Formats: sequence, C-alpha cells, structure tokens
Amino acid sequence: MQNLFAKIRNANKIFLATVIAPTAIAILYFGFIASDIYISEAAFVVRRPDKPSGSPFGSLLKTAGFSNGSDEMYAAQSYVRSRDALRQLNRNEEFRKAYTHNLISPVDRFNPTGFFASFEDLYQFYLKKIAINYDPTSSISTLTVRAYTKEDAHRLNEQLLQLTEATVNRLNQRARNDLIRVAEAELAEAKQKAQTAAQALARYRNRSGIIDPERQALIQMQMISKLQDQLITTNTQLSQLRNFTPSNPQIPVLETTVQSLQREIERRTKEIAGSKESLSDVAVEYQRLSLESQFADKQMAAMFASLADARSEARKQQAYIERIAQPSLPDTAVEPKRIRGILTTFVLGLIAFGILSMLLAGVREHRD
Repeated sequence: MQNLFAKIRNANKIFLATVIAPTAIAILYFGFIASDIYISEAAFVVRRPDKPSGSPFGSLLKTAGFSNGSDEMYAAQSYVRSRDALRQLNRNEEFRKAYTHNLISPVDRFNPTGFFASFEDLYQFYLKKIAINYDPTSSISTLTVRAYTKEDAHRLNEQLLQLTEATVNRLNQRARNDLIRVAEAELAEAKQKAQTAAQALARYRNRSGIIDPERQALIQMQMISKLQDQLITTNTQLSQLRNFTPSNPQIPVLETTVQSLQREIERRTKEIAGSKESLSDVAVEYQRLSLESQFADKQMAAMFASLADARSEARKQQAYIERIAQPSLPDTAVEPKRIRGILTTFVLGLIAFGILSMLLAGVREHRD
C-alpha cells in the first residue's frame, strides 16, 4: 500500500514537472506577457524587357513585352537580408526604437537587459523580423515584416520595399553607364585608328606626289594606247612612202616621228611598271594604306551605330520592381498563436510525462 502511495506521489511530481508547470508558464506567457505581433506583407515581381521565360506567369509578362529579371530578383533578396538595408532602415535609430519601446514585453523586445546593444546583435534580431520569399514558379516575391504595432509593420515594409526598388534601379543605372562607357571607348579607339590611317595615307601621297596610282595608271594606259595608234599610223605612212616614193623628203621626218613615239611609249610604260618608282610599285603601298583607311572608316561607322544602340538601350529601363500587392496595414495581430501555443505546450507535456512514466516504470521493474 505504501508503495502504491509512493508511486502516486512520484507520478504526481512528474506530472507537475512535465505538464502542469510548463502549461502554467505557457498560460502566463501567452495570456499576459507575450506582445501582439502585427504582420505586414507586400508582393512584387522584377520585370525585364524582352527576355525569355519558361514559367506561365513569365509567359504572361512576355506577352506584354516583359520577362522576369532573375538576376535582379536575387540581388533584391540579398539586399533585403543585408546589413546595408538595416543601416538605411535604422537611420535616426528608427528601427531600434520600433522594437524597444515600453509597450513591448521584456521577453519580446530587443536588448531588454542592455548587454546586447551592438549593431551585429540588432542585425541578428532584424533577420528574425524581416523575411523575403521567392516563388520561382510565378516569379513573385513576398516581403514580410513583423512588428509590435501595425503602423511600424506597415512603415518598415514600405521603407524596405522602396530601398529595394532603389537598389535595383541603381544596378540598372550602373549597367547602363557601363554599356555607354564601353561603346564610347570603342568609338574613340575607332576614331583614333581612322585618323591615324588617314594621316598615313596623306603622308604617302605627299611623299610620292601621287593622289591615286590606279587612276593615274589608267590615264597613262590611255595615253600609251593613243601613242600606239599614232605609231601604227606613222609606220603605215612610212612603209607606203618607202615602197612608192623612196626619195620622198617626208621619210626622214616620219622616221624621226616613229623613234620619238617609240621612246615616249617606252617611257610611259616604265612609269606604269618595270621600275621602283613605277605606278605599279607605288600602288602596292597605296592600296595597303587605302584599305587600312577604308577599314578604319567602316569600323568607326560601326562604332557610331553601336553607340547609338547603346544609348537607345540605356534610355529603356532594363529591370524594375512591379508591385503586385502594396504593403498591407494589418488591422489585428496574428501572432502569437496564443491558444495553439498553450495547447501545444500541454500536449508536449503529456507526451513527456508518458515517456518519463514508462522509463521510470521500467527502471522499477528492473530493480524488483
């Protein structure tokens, strides 16, 4: 009988320790101590013009000329979780004040003891109150802020969303500036090459005294052709005179004319080809310089077109945040789940009581 009473007393102690006491503490905390938590949510998507997307929501945006900016989306997520975002939110200690005022219970407020007031401690607390979730299927991100007043939850959500928008815009501006800067640098290089090639061609023309060897060679060929026609005519006349009137006084004159025409043809032929100063030799260097100049001019024209394209692209907004749902202003606290917290504590206590009771019963049976 005494053993039975002893078992009941031990069981009551275990039940008190595992069920009654934790449940009483839970009732005290959830019923009288825990501060109300207000949750503000905002939903947004990052749009980028004319980039393919495989999701149904991305296809919907594509029909409007937009697609999902996944790179910017990940950048936005990283920024929300960054210390820089906290620094911006905590200007004039606004974030810290929102979580340290006297209306918040000592258990829930930031740094109730005064020993953990560093920025890093505040950042770890910030990560518990701010959350951003990304749905890759719909490409929608949800920004959630938990605070102890509905005004603080809404204000901090709105500020954080504005800061995220500014971050995405800043990344876009940097990308646009880089795009234009690279195009301008390439154009400046092309201009320099075109100028250098044109100057080299001008110096060669001045040095050689020839504007265009090909055109001058063509003129020379035409002159040679005319001289050859004259030579043929003169030789025909000379042959006729020798055959029919050998003593004609014009024969020496015609012979002199033939010799002169032959020398002139030979001289003009050498000017075209056959010597180091001939037009054919000059044309080799001229063609090289001319081709370099033409190529540089075409490259410069292409760089002008690239710069125009870069500026046109820069005038478009590459990626931006489109708000799907504005930051909500909660009208009631949704956390903590007081009844659920108390019931959960009670059920876990019962489970712990059952396990301990079975363990103790097994130990007693082993002793007996």
